[in-house]
Amino acid sequence: MAVRLSNVTRLAIMAVFGLASAFAQQAERQWKDRAEYDLYVAITKEADPNKKLQLLNEWRQKYPQTAFAKERLQLFLFTYQALNQPAQMVEAAQEILALDPKDFQALYWMTLLTPTLGKATPDVLSNGEKAAKGLLGALDETFALEKKPAATSEADWKNARKDSEALAYRTLGWIAMVRKQPEQAEEYFTKALQLEPSAASLPFFRPGDIAYWLGSVLIAQKVPEKQMRALFHFARAASYDGAGSLTPQGRQDVNKYLEKVYAAYHGSLEGLDQIRQMARTQPLPPADFKIKSAAEIAMEKEEELRKANPMLALWLSVKKELTAEGGEQYFQERVKQALLPGAAVPGVTKFRGRLVAAKPPRNPKELVLAISDATTPEVTLRLEEPLAGTAEPGTEISFAGVAAEFTRNPFMLTFEVEKGQVEGWPAPAPKKAPAVKKKTGKKS
Repeated sequence: MAVRLSNVTRLAIMAVFGLASAFAQQAERQWKDRAEYDLYVAITKEADPNKKLQLLNEWRQKYPQTAFAKERLQLFLFTYQALNQPAQMVEAAQEILALDPKDFQALYWMTLLTPTLGKATPDVLSNGEKAAKGLLGALDETFALEKKPAATSEADWKNARKDSEALAYRTLGWIAMVRKQPEQAEEYFTKALQLEPSAASLPFFRPGDIAYWLGSVLIAQKVPEKQMRALFHFARAASYDGAGSLTPQGRQDVNKYLEKVYAAYHGSLEGLDQIRQMARTQPLPPADFKIKSAAEIAMEKEEELRKANPMLALWLSVKKELTAEGGEQYFQERVKQALLPGAAVPGVTKFRGRLVAAKPPRNPKELVLAISDATTPEVTLRLEEPLAGTAEPGTEISFAGVAAEFTRNPFMLTFEVEKGQVEGWPAPAPKKAPAVKKKTGKKS
């Protein structure tokens, strides 16, 4: 984690408030002797955290039992914070919670630090979950307006509460993600982002990380309706470069992954730049956010084609089925012996294609046609009677016939066709009658 613990500002200030209040009530308890009190005073006056830690260890060694056990642990907690030692902070927080399960400072730091420890043992996850839920349960009491310090504005006090709540949901989401509970993680991460905490005042709430985590748990659910929201959050992780963003290399790596999954979902990278721009400035997609899937786009194009060219749409549908897995079975069950394979389409009585080859070139009994485009051989027409004459490649031919044979690779569908069911074959030029010579004779 790149952010130093000493940089945590707003909530750290609020937590110190609780520590000061506790020591303000020290008159109600007694020091064991003057030496213990003098040692405490020396600790509070020491500015060097390393020397402060030495003095705290001395206090614990000389006075293992003290009336100020909790306050001493709190001093350990903040000294470890100054030394940037998160593991030791967690240990101190756990000791505090053993004495007081509702201590807000310990709950806060346990919640904040759990995802940063670099390990996710069952105990770490269980302790972090307990702390985060305890933090949520303590919010109303801790941040009641009557408990606001005089020097703290009401706005800052409310923001501190919101930041604490967001932090708790962030940690609960991370724990659920590690436990492979993606639906639960999605709920928690979404709640955290809806609170829109300040990344500047809460550095450990890293928008880049949470966006990537949320995208990952959405993808993991394999629910088609959630895939486009996952793409938004990956775009957020890849494009957001403010406080709490991923490193430049991290954003670059996420962007490569984003382009891969976006193209797989959408069919191309069209529209991705606009999504990046949107995600860069807002943590959650708008309610009407929509990315069309490649399947939806294909269906729209098919519908447009059905309206503009129903014959070609029917042919492409048949060819798609024939070239897919199970194409041979589709041919036997749906195409063979059909005049027009596939579902009946109003207005389509014949297929229409372009001549690729005639066999033989003159007076042919077989025609090879292209339907999807002008040149790809797709259909063979087998005639009982030859067609008279010849035709140039590219000649438009319409036909109806009985589907008889099929090969998948290379693709070819053969029809048996009666001569009268072929349209477009040029009529042969009429033969010229032989010239008649005029008889001439001489008069005798």
